Amino acid sequence: MRFAYPVMLDVTERLVVIIGGGAVAARKIRTLLEAGATRVRVVAPDFHEQIPPEVERVQAHYEPRHLDGSGLVYAATDNEAVNDAVVRDARGRGVLVNRLDDGTPPGDFVTPAGWRQGEVILAVSAGSPALSVVIRDDLVSQLDDRHVRMSQEMLELRPKIRDSGLDAHKRAAIFRDLATDAALDALAQRGERGLNMWLAERHPELKLD
Repeated sequence: MRFAYPVMLDVTERLVVIIGGGAVAARKIRTLLEAGATRVRVVAPDFHEQIPPEVERVQAHYEPRHLDGSGLVYAATDNEAVNDAVVRDARGRGVLVNRLDDGTPPGDFVTPAGWRQGEVILAVSAGSPALSVVIRDDLVSQLDDRHVRMSQEMLELRPKIRDSGLDAHKRAAIFRDLATDAALDALAQRGERGLNMWLAERHPELKLD
């Protein structure tokens, strides 16, 4: 891909349609479910044994109508002509499509090498899937566990700070403080209560209770 704009996409309510039922499709479905997808449709004449039972199965050869209602599409067959058609039909509907072979026309996006723990997500794209995996694993080995713990804590703290009534500049300053080593150490050494005490000392105007 010449250009790429990285995003984190919410797939929880989006209908994801995968054309193809082989091992590649099975792996893709598994990662989608891990990302919270609840509406996955797979279309194929036959289905790999590792395709999860909770997905919708349409046992058929591909037809454009199989994309009805889709919010995201994957062309995952071993037939280049079918993948061509899936890409063309998805684009005709204005739906983003990912092509899992190296055919032309290419899809609209690629899926990076990913890793997740808690609310921390690492995603790496480096022009080669193998290189992306190597870079991802190197980054994971360097990850500070304090960041993962703070990411979990932010699930509760962020909405409280957002709804605190403080002005935007003050809220931004608090969020920056929570990303410092001092805040990370307060949480790691004294837990949630210790972090709240640390926040109260630095920002007495913030009422968390």
